[in-house]
Amino acid sequence: MPPEPFQTSRPRLLLVDDDQEYAALLRDYLSPMGYEVEAAHDGPEGMARATGEAWQAVILDVMLPGLDGFEVLKGIRRSSEVPVLMLTSRGDEMDRIVGLEVGADDYVPKTFSMRELLARLRAVTRRTIPRAAGIVEEVRSAEIVVGPLRIDPDTRLALLEQQPLALTPVEFAFLLTLAKAKGRVKSREQLLDEIRDREWEVFDRSVDVHIAALRKKLGDDAKDPKFIRTLRSVGYMLIDPNRPV
Repeated sequence: MPPEPFQTSRPRLLLVDDDQEYAALLRDYLSPMGYEVEAAHDGPEGMARATGEAWQAVILDVMLPGLDGFEVLKGIRRSSEVPVLMLTSRGDEMDRIVGLEVGADDYVPKTFSMRELLARLRAVTRRTIPRAAGIVEEVRSAEIVVGPLRIDPDTRLALLEQQPLALTPVEFAFLLTLAKAKGRVKSREQLLDEIRDREWEVFDRSVDVHIAALRKKLGDDAKDPKFIRTLRSVGYMLIDPNRPV
């Protein structure tokens, strides 16, 4: 039985893959699920379209002619925080770590089923696609304040010294989870459990990579942390720099 169609207005999705047969297969599968799918088949075209048009998500192959997927992703991240789901025909963990460090939101081997890819795509776009008309608005959640850091769970916006932080959906999810548990330790497993709707494929360093990127955007230093403290072999804790634990 096929999965139920995605319940929202049609989000625009850019697929960047030089395998035109695979791209056509993805388009045929995702279009009935509610996505408006367009494709680019090399690195330069993919970067130009990803940065020059509005998309709700980008599915980006690693192996591309002209520019590889990592270079395209770097170009995207210079101007956009659009969710990016990377595809690879290889299962090399180092590839996945590099992709996450550059700014990918998730990483999917091409050997995964279409249903799994759809689940991951829905997860990375869930927080960036407006709710469909006619759906009752939920009660707004209270803003969380941690010293100079302000986090709004509803708008998915984080401000540091009144300046917005350009966080990926995964980085924001980790920050929000840590903020809700301010002053208490969250293990890597607990962090993943808190965002289980993304249906993560857990592998070594995935959490650490995102935390490192989050620290960088907060202007934090792992050796002398103002916001995110590491407890070796235990996990991470968000602290108020004005009231260190």
